[in-house]
Amino acid sequence: MRALTYICLAVVCVATVAAIKPEPTPRIEFDALESYPEGIAFDQTKNVYYVSSARLGNIGQVSPQGMYSVLHADTTLKSTYGLKIHPDGKKLYACVSDANYSKFTNPATRMKMARLIAIDIQSGKKVSDVDLSALLPGKHFANDLAFDNQKNAYVTDSFAGAIYKVTPDGKASVFAKDDLFKTEGVGLNGIVFHPDGYLIVDNSSKGQLFKVMLNNPKSVQKIMIDQYFLGADGLLLKDKNNLTMVVNGGNDKIYQLMSNDNWQTAVVSAATASTDRFTYPSTATSNGADIWIMNAQFNQLLDSNSVPVKKFAIQKAIFKPMKP
Repeated sequence: MRALTYICLAVVCVATVAAIKPEPTPRIEFDALESYPEGIAFDQTKNVYYVSSARLGNIGQVSPQGMYSVLHADTTLKSTYGLKIHPDGKKLYACVSDANYSKFTNPATRMKMARLIAIDIQSGKKVSDVDLSALLPGKHFANDLAFDNQKNAYVTDSFAGAIYKVTPDGKASVFAKDDLFKTEGVGLNGIVFHPDGYLIVDNSSKGQLFKVMLNNPKSVQKIMIDQYFLGADGLLLKDKNNLTMVVNGGNDKIYQLMSNDNWQTAVVSAATASTDRFTYPSTATSNGADIWIMNAQFNQLLDSNSVPVKKFAIQKAIFKPMKP
């Protein structure tokens, strides 16, 4: 009888634990078969999230209710990655590459393509296309971008270890290339413009962040932090002193960094919990005061036994303060 009582109590305990298991933070789930979206940008005017596609190259839009539709489709794009809405609010810019995941890859473009395109938000038509691959020799992977106050675009090349600059009239040049950027595999990745006149970029393989002055791009400084963030991906600047960083590749967490010395140094001020269960998060966008994360699910692409994913999720980041 006593043994039966213990068994019953054990069953009750297991059931109780299962009942109180934390749920992931709020998600906007949508169906986009085999798209594997990497980039995300929220359009406040249209109230939609734009998402890229590392697998198909499509650029789609997702409503807050989870309805997905294609804004622009072109298989010659191979893969689309980082997205940003132009400061005029009328165009969506996208980084285009054939780095590692495209369904339409071919030897002529594989690890050679680097483009920055602009899509008219209303019509979905491509209005500009800038080739960046001829700026430097070697492999290329145009990954993410940011705009400054003069509407210049800055694009990270994760294979070439460089940042390109594209002026409003489409003239492209190498803006910054430094020994600190060098690495094997995917290097420079996320990038943001700081209103005090510099860029902040991260390096996925090194797990480090760098500060690059706009008026002196040869001045590259490592931002001193007491830890590394291997798999660092998208960045989002909340204000002058607070930065959101997405980390994937096994860690799958979102961090908030804070600096009180103009980003010479920084500390981790908050992070998401492991129970939030992000699935290879890649980039972040803000919708009002909330920060939403694109779950790219690239881990599925690396598994040869997995079937193409149909359902993806944009997930809200809820941060827990870190103890000093």
